[in-house]
Amino acid sequence: MPDLWLPGAQRIDVGDHAPTDSTYPAKAIAHITWDKNATAAHPQDQVPYGNLQDWFGRNPDGKTSAPHLLWSPFTGAFTQFFPANSRSKSLVDLSGGTRTNRAGSVVIQIEAHFFPYCRVGGKVYARLVDTPCAGWAALNAWVRSWGVPDTWPMGRPVDFTSHRNEHVWETQGGWYGHQQVPENTHQDPGSWPQFTGAPPKAKVSLAHVVAAARRDPGLPQGGTTYKAEVLVVERALQAEGLLSATWVDGSFGTKTKTAYAAWQRRCGYSGPDADGIPGRDSLTRLGARHGFTVV
Repeated sequence: MPDLWLPGAQRIDVGDHAPTDSTYPAKAIAHITWDKNATAAHPQDQVPYGNLQDWFGRNPDGKTSAPHLLWSPFTGAFTQFFPANSRSKSLVDLSGGTRTNRAGSVVIQIEAHFFPYCRVGGKVYARLVDTPCAGWAALNAWVRSWGVPDTWPMGRPVDFTSHRNEHVWETQGGWYGHQQVPENTHQDPGSWPQFTGAPPKAKVSLAHVVAAARRDPGLPQGGTTYKAEVLVVERALQAEGLLSATWVDGSFGTKTKTAYAAWQRRCGYSGPDADGIPGRDSLTRLGARHGFTVV
């Protein structure tokens, strides 16, 4: 199982943990703290990082809108308030609609400590991507380890234009800007760094995962046949919101077969063609969405 807490982050656990909804695919949400309204003509000094850390971590009002992580793109400092497998609270979640803070096997929310035209060390930064983005590679890798794919289903934010599509939000895993989340009227983050350090594409043998799907359910709990390749498939199923992180263990057991059958149905198969045993077409489609190739 991936680390619940980002390695190296200061931990201020605010409690009130609650599960996410694994029927939706894995997501990460990008925010900026936007503490002041500065302009190019009138830049303002950055608010101390400790102020935001205390607001989210120790102030009763701040706790009600706390993200998973507060990130300083200037120093690479991180403070974490919720474990990855809990929902956090930075999104508006209206009654009766999609559960924005929970709609994914994980919904990891990051508040970058930044506002446009902030002044740090005498220099003014108009956009988040103009900062050093210190620590981004480690953050990107940790979020990826939770099955969140390196993709922006509604496009990587490059300005403060709002664009929301509830169907895309509910059906596609990846990164979303606050400005792209249903029920939310915010316009941040304005920009966000490019993905970095993505691993090379994994190769998955169709014959191997078929063999595992036929053999592993009859083995003792957790028994594996082709663990490394099955893990690739399970992480993709988790990112699709079809498999709980608990069962991402390299064993193509009954939970994984059930999840894969759901994926086959999503691909348009039914009856005996959606039996949880991978076929080339469905596996290739899964690989195309989640960065592995089928051999």
